[in-house]
Amino acid sequence: MKRLPAVAGQFYPSNPDKLLRMIEWAFGSVGVPKIPEPNISGPRKVRGLMVPHAGYMYSGPTAAKAYQILAEDGAPETFIIIGPNHAGLGGALSIMKEGIWKTPLGEIELDSEIGKIIEENCRLIEDNPVAHKFEHSIEVQIPFLQAIYGDDFRIVPIIMLAQDPQTSRCLGEAISKAISSSGRDAVIIASSDLTHYEPQVEAKRKDHLVLLAIENMNEEDVYRKVVEFDISMCGYGPVMAMIIGSKLLGGKKAVILDYRTSGDVTGDYSAVVGYASAAVYIE
Repeated sequence: MKRLPAVAGQFYPSNPDKLLRMIEWAFGSVGVPKIPEPNISGPRKVRGLMVPHAGYMYSGPTAAKAYQILAEDGAPETFIIIGPNHAGLGGALSIMKEGIWKTPLGEIELDSEIGKIIEENCRLIEDNPVAHKFEHSIEVQIPFLQAIYGDDFRIVPIIMLAQDPQTSRCLGEAISKAISSSGRDAVIIASSDLTHYEPQVEAKRKDHLVLLAIENMNEEDVYRKVVEFDISMCGYGPVMAMIIGSKLLGGKKAVILDYRTSGDVTGDYSAVVGYASAAVYIE
């Protein structure tokens, strides 16, 4: 099965040349003059990333910071990309195990071996390509990976309709088992935006409560903060699953890489969306 682009021409350019120029602009916005080449002999200390998923104009620079760190760290074989389910299709956890994912920059093969092991180790997961048909939270990550690695990687896309702690733990543990048992060099990417459509001051206050919990690698505290302070973070489940999986794979330290809001782009601070990127390292 081939998954075709759903938000090309909306969240990012549909023309390949324009898309690459926009990705290069995003890297330039964080002080990287061109799209980075992967450090093939990198230390491979990154186990997990949190990356935003808005239109590139808004969250592209924050995403670029995460992908800069990834490129410097090495060239993983597989990226397990977890996003929230905005469209509401499918069950609690929907995976695509087989096929091709297409973007304007080309086609990427799905890692069916890893996908199968993940599905076998979490009873809440169903193989449901239709659930992915319109979802943007995973799609917007892939052109960044293609710009750096070409087609020399595979992906496992998983979207979460249920984002409670139990579901997140089931997924995080299944991912760690799949990576460990396969011996695959893999990175877990959690796709999430932060506070939605609140004044800048309030958004930053709430977002930094969550970012502190992420920095402490405390997935339970991430959930507590989201619930207690009514934080409209859309991908807290993917972030919790990423933290759980990364810790089981030896992750010891989390670093917040970048934070900004849509108001930093538009100049309108009355109702902003927050974006952050973070990395989890083995040391």
